Amino acid sequence: MNAEIASMDELLQTIPTVRYGDWRRDAVRGGALHLSAVLPAVSAAIGHPVATRIHHDPEALRVALGVPKADSVIVALVDGLGYWNLRMRVGHSPYLRALLRDESNDRPIATCAPSTTVAAMAAFGTGTCPGLTGMAGYTQRNTQTGELSQLIQFDNAIAPLDLQREPTVFETLRAAGVRVTSCGLPKFAGSPLTKAALRGADYKGDMRPLGRVRAACEASKTPGLTYLYIRDADKVGHAYGWESEQWTAVFERVDEQLAQLHRLAPRGTLIVIVADHGMVGSDPDQRVDIAENPELARGVALVGGEPRSLMLYAEPDCDPNDIARRWRDRLGDAALVRTRDEAVDQGMFGVVEPRVRPMLGDVLVSAAGRATFVDSRIQTDKATRLPGVHGSQTALEMDIPCLIDVA
Repeated sequence: MNAEIASMDELLQTIPTVRYGDWRRDAVRGGALHLSAVLPAVSAAIGHPVATRIHHDPEALRVALGVPKADSVIVALVDGLGYWNLRMRVGHSPYLRALLRDESNDRPIATCAPSTTVAAMAAFGTGTCPGLTGMAGYTQRNTQTGELSQLIQFDNAIAPLDLQREPTVFETLRAAGVRVTSCGLPKFAGSPLTKAALRGADYKGDMRPLGRVRAACEASKTPGLTYLYIRDADKVGHAYGWESEQWTAVFERVDEQLAQLHRLAPRGTLIVIVADHGMVGSDPDQRVDIAENPELARGVALVGGEPRSLMLYAEPDCDPNDIARRWRDRLGDAALVRTRDEAVDQGMFGVVEPRVRPMLGDVLVSAAGRATFVDSRIQTDKATRLPGVHGSQTALEMDIPCLIDVA
């Protein structure tokens, strides 16, 4: 394998700046090799290129990602399966291990920041970035009410179609007469998150993992695009940690599902396997509770985001620079602390629309190491002590696979 497995400490300390630049100038990170580029590249592969507001040349993306042309494509997204999580447990995945022997597969691409499901799904589905979709974290400020909203179930949130206004690649393809099918759990068919980030596909729901695989393969008999969502790695990773025996067992089952997809898909079907983010094992000794640190709580009206990627919303009379300074003094090397202006200027959220800017925190806190930053005043004890977490910009969280196979 070409990619060297870095030490865990190295993967957990590096916090890069994510860029969504022109792929010709920035083809290593944030250009073509990015989650947001996958569906535009696939659209070019099936002969119906869909450009987006940040990716203007789908054919160039296809070439850069190494996606071959095909009549029918299945894109399988494995929630929580980061590139390094995969590499460090590759002995448990015969199918994925075989794919990694191909040099073109043996490299990570990047997800968006924050590296969390709602932000990544919207960036993936629209081929854009959180600064355009308005989906920038697990929780964020609802600019219509001024209160905190949660974007998995859209609790207290702006309506999905009002919040996320970018056209999805699915609906653009469907409007052009292309078959687009989405396969997942039945309960996700009409969920607010699906409406916001992945609308436009004909949804096929099934409670059984093999049933979802079979539905994807059946749909692929007709030319077009099929999307298959696999969530178990993320769910078990949060509950037990990705380094646990339970996660390894689920990872083996995910590998088998993907192997079945390869075996059952119609001959010649292109299969692209990606993820929305990776995962970090948290350390209780690196847990910082805002409720127990008055200097961190001072001047902060709302605490949004998630334990690895906080969005702090300042009181009206408090200068965000003062909050950022106090957090830097308290956390030191445990986090990268930026004001919103600094984070936006560095490209953390990609292109940011004026309507989205107030949704973002006045101060952004990205964790390094295994640190988590929680607030027991508003979060349950269980939520503040998750063994597996993600959201920050370390390589373990940001690097994701993009594996290409042909049935």
